[in-house]
Amino acid sequence: MQRTIIHVDMDAFFAAIEQREHPEYRGKPVIVGGLSSRGVVSTASYEARQSGVHSAMPMETARRRCPDGIFVQGSYALYAAVSAEIFAIFRRYSPLVEPLSIDEAFLDVTGMELLTPSPRDYAEKLKAEILQKTALVASVGIAPNKFLAKLASDLEKPDGLVEIRAEEAAALLAPLSVRRLWGVGKRTEEKLAALGLKTIGDMQRADEKRLARAVGIRAAHALKALSFGRDDRSVEPDREAKSIGKEVTFERDLESPEEAERALLALAEKVGWRLRLAGVSARTIQLKLRRADFTTFTRSRTLFEATAHDEPIFQTVRDLFRELGVKSGIRLLGVTGENFEPSAMPSLFRDEKKERLYGAIDALKKRFGENIITKAPLVGKKPEKE
Repeated sequence: MQRTIIHVDMDAFFAAIEQREHPEYRGKPVIVGGLSSRGVVSTASYEARQSGVHSAMPMETARRRCPDGIFVQGSYALYAAVSAEIFAIFRRYSPLVEPLSIDEAFLDVTGMELLTPSPRDYAEKLKAEILQKTALVASVGIAPNKFLAKLASDLEKPDGLVEIRAEEAAALLAPLSVRRLWGVGKRTEEKLAALGLKTIGDMQRADEKRLARAVGIRAAHALKALSFGRDDRSVEPDREAKSIGKEVTFERDLESPEEAERALLALAEKVGWRLRLAGVSARTIQLKLRRADFTTFTRSRTLFEATAHDEPIFQTVRDLFRELGVKSGIRLLGVTGENFEPSAMPSLFRDEKKERLYGAIDALKKRFGENIITKAPLVGKKPEKE
């Protein structure tokens, strides 16, 4: 039986939430992201996109292109709460939901023909319920596989609803850029261009052996299949995050180990909070450091016992930082927890007093945001903008 896959992608998610929460922002260019001179755009409203602003753009560029824009730091806690509402709606429409990010997912609705006149009707009901319950707009793609469904959801944004049938896939794909194919980034695009392959139609006609010499046998086979709209991967429900982390690019380079360690403490607190919020502990802690010349280092350490507590996370990244020996010219720092275990696992080393303390701290953070409480060494220090 042919699958029916729906891909749902919320339109300008962070910016749309800000416009919902602040009526005075509606109809105006809203840009969410790091507000420092080295920050980047996370999400731009469609009004801001008309000025050429897009995600991952340096914030300084966004300010030049859209001087009348409303620039917002954003609230991760609020966005996560809204995301939970939306995913609860998804799960009422299908038991098979694969999250891709905080604001998009695949739903496998195969075999639900008795519940609805057509997949399109089902998708329309889903879009309507999201709008009614959250006041937010979603774009939806319907197709026989994940690749085509994700492509379809992007074709008529915002507020799109596009269905691609298997028999029309090859013709629809042919005029599109090869960049639309999964796995084709800038470097691969350059290799394909050297072979004269600029559109998906070019890929459909390409000799696979010649293609394999440029990108490898496995990649060549995968790209040829995608070019005809073939993708046999199934929707993977309850896919868990592989890591939880936080990084910050500083408005000015850090020029002392003391500054760096204060920043690492702040990052460790945020990662600990997010681990506890997710109900997991991390056995592996990773440090990321980027210098002013963009040289980047990553170091990690696996702990004897997994943790979601701020102190051992900080102590680990502090030790990694000191071993690295970088003392100045630090542009970026990041802390990540990986190799998860459920936080509910019993432990011989469990500290009940500390658990109660973290429970109280987390209750405050849930109510007032993750910056409401911090460790004493940070009090009186001006925080860097993220």
